[in-house]
Amino acid sequence: MMMDDEEAITNFKKLVNMTPKNPDAWLETEESKKVGFKEDGKGESVGHKSGQKIVKLLAKKVDDYTAADLKHVHKVAAYIRRHLAQKPDGDTTETNWRYSLMNWGHDPKKP
Repeated sequence: MMMDDEEAITNFKKLVNMTPKNPDAWLETEESKKVGFKEDGKGESVGHKSGQKIVKLLAKKVDDYTAADLKHVHKVAAYIRRHLAQKPDGDTTETNWRYSLMNWGHDPKKP
């Protein structure tokens, strides 16, 4: 079932719980850079690239979103929901699972 743009934006705003400053600083850490799927097996991960787009989206007004922005909003909301459903047991504070979500703008440790 595809979400419409309005629903995707609502989910994006609800699920992305880091402010633009948070993911920007986070993306500079070694933990951020080491996790995630790398299309070529090396270099920057898909999630890390996504995080950079998310920082720009958070700084924009929704009315200024382009078609490409809206496509990414849909992708981010779907990824975070899917990844949250795969939560491992135990303390997730220092796990690749949490670090990957943080690359996508969601810190599961934030209330």
